Amino acid sequence: MAGDIPMENFLVLSAILFGIGFYGVLARRSAILILVSVELMLAAVTINMVAFAAYLDPERFTGLIFAIFVITVAAAEVGRALGIVLRLFRDRQTAMVDEASDLKW
Repeated sequence: MAGDIPMENFLVLSAILFGIGFYGVLARRSAILILVSVELMLAAVTINMVAFAAYLDPERFTGLIFAIFVITVAAAEVGRALGIVLRLFRDRQTAMVDEASDLKW
């Protein structure tokens, strides 16, 4: 794999995905769309890790192990964030993040 596709292609793909995700985090008001944007950014980071691992040290699996770790953390983050969004929706009947400032102790 490392010799077939230039590494720049993976880096450009990763930069585009990260940029779209970053724009989504800044521009969206819905908590669900912000979560999707964060997941897109984490996917871009994972692509970078796997690409660098394949090109720099193909015999070792350190990049793949880090990628699996990022995927695991992303799944836990989505589970916790969806719980918060569901609580927000039950209290305010909306999933907009502007309403989250009202959920203070």
